[in-house]
Amino acid sequence: MAEPLPQSVLFCCDHNSVRSPMAEGIMKKLYGTGTYVQSAGVSTDMEIDGFAIAVCDEIDVELSRHRSRSFDEMEQWGDDLGSFDLVVALSPASQRRALDLTRYYHLDVVYWPILDPTGLGEDRDEKLVHYRQTRDQIIAHLKKKWGEPVENEAETGAKDAWNRRNRPAT
Repeated sequence: MAEPLPQSVLFCCDHNSVRSPMAEGIMKKLYGTGTYVQSAGVSTDMEIDGFAIAVCDEIDVELSRHRSRSFDEMEQWGDDLGSFDLVVALSPASQRRALDLTRYYHLDVVYWPILDPTGLGEDRDEKLVHYRQTRDQIIAHLKKKWGEPVENEAETGAKDAWNRRNRPAT
């Protein structure tokens, strides 16, 4: 059975340029704005990846305006990392960084082993295949964790939609 949506989720990966921005955008698209969703990287030495933008655009998820940010930058910009209900690490390095945060904050950290598509494929078409695999892995993990999204969820709010979906039969 699907779990209730948390109030806030932080997705993290190595550079906040492929996996974690994809997860952030896809979660917002599927489950609406009832959950505060952000993403971060261990470092921010890269901009958002064009292939990530392209494969998310195929499912109407906008990533082109995403700006990469690190855990440290989030703290500098005033985000309270301890306020997230859940941190979803999408790479081993980000899992280690998230677990380091548990020394200072009470956080639930989960690890989803998501394919890093960067560097895979010889030409544009092959690269897109790998990026789509990453996108589809993220979607599968989201649905496994929080269930199928409900129609018009973005308009009604994710928590209301989850309650409708999981209300006991009367």
